[in-house]
Amino acid sequence: MTTPDPLPSDAPPGRTRTQRPTGAKKWWPLALIAAVVVVALVLFLTPLLQNGGTPAATESTPASPTATPTPTVTPTKELPPAPEVAYYDQIGTPAGSPLTPVEPMSVKVSKELTGTTLPTGLTGISLEATDLADEDLSATSPTMVKLLNDLDKPVLRFGGNAVDRRFLWTSTGEAVQYSGDKTHPARAVGPADLQRVNTLLDATGAKISLTVDLGHYDPARAADFMKNATAIFGDKLLAVTIGNEPNGYVFNDVRTDGYSIEQYVTELKAYATAIHEVAPDLPIAGPGAYDQKWWQPFIDADIPQKKIFTFHNYPLYSCDAGDPKASPTLANLMTEQMHARGNDYQTAALEAGKAAGLETWLPETGIAACPGSNETSKTHASALWTADYALNAARLGITKMGFHSSMLTCKGGPPMSVLCSAGPYPQGNGVMSGRANFFGMSILSGLAGGKYLDLEQKGGGLSFTYALQNDDGSTSVVIVNENDPTVSAQSEITITLPDRALTGTMSQMTGPSYDAQDATAIDATDARPVPVAERPTVPGFAYGSAKQDIKITPGTVTVLNFTY
Repeated sequence: MTTPDPLPSDAPPGRTRTQRPTGAKKWWPLALIAAVVVVALVLFLTPLLQNGGTPAATESTPASPTATPTPTVTPTKELPPAPEVAYYDQIGTPAGSPLTPVEPMSVKVSKELTGTTLPTGLTGISLEATDLADEDLSATSPTMVKLLNDLDKPVLRFGGNAVDRRFLWTSTGEAVQYSGDKTHPARAVGPADLQRVNTLLDATGAKISLTVDLGHYDPARAADFMKNATAIFGDKLLAVTIGNEPNGYVFNDVRTDGYSIEQYVTELKAYATAIHEVAPDLPIAGPGAYDQKWWQPFIDADIPQKKIFTFHNYPLYSCDAGDPKASPTLANLMTEQMHARGNDYQTAALEAGKAAGLETWLPETGIAACPGSNETSKTHASALWTADYALNAARLGITKMGFHSSMLTCKGGPPMSVLCSAGPYPQGNGVMSGRANFFGMSILSGLAGGKYLDLEQKGGGLSFTYALQNDDGSTSVVIVNENDPTVSAQSEITITLPDRALTGTMSQMTGPSYDAQDATAIDATDARPVPVAERPTVPGFAYGSAKQDIKITPGTVTVLNFTY
């Protein structure tokens, strides 16, 4: 049994008592001597053990039991000297503008990818099937070659209302069987026409998509058309669509005896089977309808080579102003609502296509399908909308889109066409040029292959921003500034990039006002932007910084490219 040894009155708090046997002899003098010897040995041997048996040359300081390792600081990479550069001469706001301030905008570009890409040939041209007979669709037309090169390998899609009404495919030289008028003539198209068009594709790297006549039921003729087309175009022929907007047949007298979804599916299967027998590798696309009720029946149809889901869309569809918010006016075009309208419809189409495992195309589109001129026709505002509409569609996942066009004259021809011909109405002289909305397509050339990056945008008024990661590691930032150039001041924009930028170049599409016609330009020219390496530097570029502060003129589409 042991008893506690009493603590002195001044013992520190928390000190514990030691214990010893009761009645033990007082042997502490010997113990004290032994303790002194042990301490001496420890003090002598410890340095030897720590130094491999050799006494330390200097006295070491014991480490604190609470000491932590000193963190290693990675030095900032030293940058090479900033090179001499030429800065982009950005156009200012028009003289006399009130310069209403625009809320400053911040854009933070993430390193995270969205999973979508801006594909080569995203923006193509939709034409009437009868235009296959147009002699100007040839490599011998320098203006057509230039225009297609300015779009960077586009898809030429042939279909439109003509295909089911006044278009005749014949490989035997038959006379045209249908009637037309001066503006919309009926035409027969044969193998020689396809061979001529093929020279244009070869000269420009363009691809082609075709539509067969479903208005006049004839699967055998459609199969003969595709047999010749695949032989002539080879892998440049991307797809065939059976009929154009079959949902409208009953409303526009293509089928006067009525036309149902069930009848469409039956005829679709007959056509697809006939085409597959002569062109087994040719993808079939469809339904090419603007009524959502017709989408799923095509998706569910049991047909061979069903690869592509297609839909048509003209966001400002109310030609009679029955729906004031959907009538083709500038007030409706330059709004957040217009952006959202296109976004929502495209999202619905993509959901249908993705659920079926089909690629999704928008092969026929434009601001409005209304005949004649309207407030948006041929305007700079249409160019701004076109660029944003295409960029957002690709960001969502649409891979091909065609802006509906005509080969007719600039004066008197369809005012919403992206192309038109000089010369007397209606056929002109074959000297083709691009209208304002064409420039909205062309400003995007050179961006193909970029992978969309997540970003966060705040402020900026009526502006939409997109960011792309390029194969060479650079970042492209596209700012569609739809603020009114006649009243708005330049936008102050802060861009935070994923890394420190060593170069920053700029290209810009401009126009003096929403309603300006024949005044849209890219870098003050009527051509596509020059290659990235040849572009001037962004004004105010901060060398070696991830943060870039710039000012952007309203009514512009600006393409910035940063390397690290």
